Amino acid sequence: MQTGARVALAGMIVNVVLAAAKITAGFLGNSYVLIADGIESALDIAGSAVIWGGLKFASRPPDATHPYGHGKAEPLAAGIVAVGVILAAIGLAIQSAREIFLPHHAPAPFTLIVLVVVVIVKEFLYRSVIRLGKNTESTAVQTDAWHHRADAMTSIAAFIGISIALIGGERWQSADAWAALFACAIIAANGWRLLFPALHEMLDTAPRGEIVATIRKAALTVPGVFDVEKCFVRKMGLYFYVDLHVGVDGGISVRDGHDIAHQVKDAIKTADSRIADVLVHIEPAPL
Repeated sequence: MQTGARVALAGMIVNVVLAAAKITAGFLGNSYVLIADGIESALDIAGSAVIWGGLKFASRPPDATHPYGHGKAEPLAAGIVAVGVILAAIGLAIQSAREIFLPHHAPAPFTLIVLVVVVIVKEFLYRSVIRLGKNTESTAVQTDAWHHRADAMTSIAAFIGISIALIGGERWQSADAWAALFACAIIAANGWRLLFPALHEMLDTAPRGEIVATIRKAALTVPGVFDVEKCFVRKMGLYFYVDLHVGVDGGISVRDGHDIAHQVKDAIKTADSRIADVLVHIEPAPL
């Protein structure tokens, strides 16, 4: 969780530099698409700040009022950022559509150099952050990674639009505004795609992947366990909480059932270090 927070903080610093460079180059180089791209990078700063705050809060240990910890702050932060991305895309799209019908001057060639640098930096950041997000299964960190990829994609769209405007001459001077509109569609689509994993996690949707199979397999390795009837798993930040019903010999004592439950819990937590706690319910198994 702390590593994710550091990554988000580094992303903020990079976005400050890139946003300032793009907005300045956009004004000096007469390119609305570059200004729009710079504004999108500025929004990434706010997004990274929310992700950073969410990860810092989610890393707090459980307390009396939050016995399951503060992990839900992570998908909440991701959801806020995703909604912000969608709203920003809508606002920029409206302004881009207006710019299409206004008189234009051709953008300056040097703006293309700025965009090439931005694409290289952003793609590098995306690959670094998405690797961390997938390794930790962090919704917020993966959201932050796709922010970087979306920024790279909008910069590519801006590069294409400015190139067309420069090559095509006066008749194609609105190409950068069209490129900005296309970039907004990409931004909105990414925001929409990022919103759903955050919502699923906040609503305790059953996790995909092999974790449920791993839990069942670990429980069945414990002597005295004959069956695993129910296995409910929910994600809290970077960790998982498990509710499990296991079948045992109905004739054993309460003490023996209690000992088996503890062995099941230990076996499951050993099988996957991301499992924070396991609640085991003992039931008589049909023999």
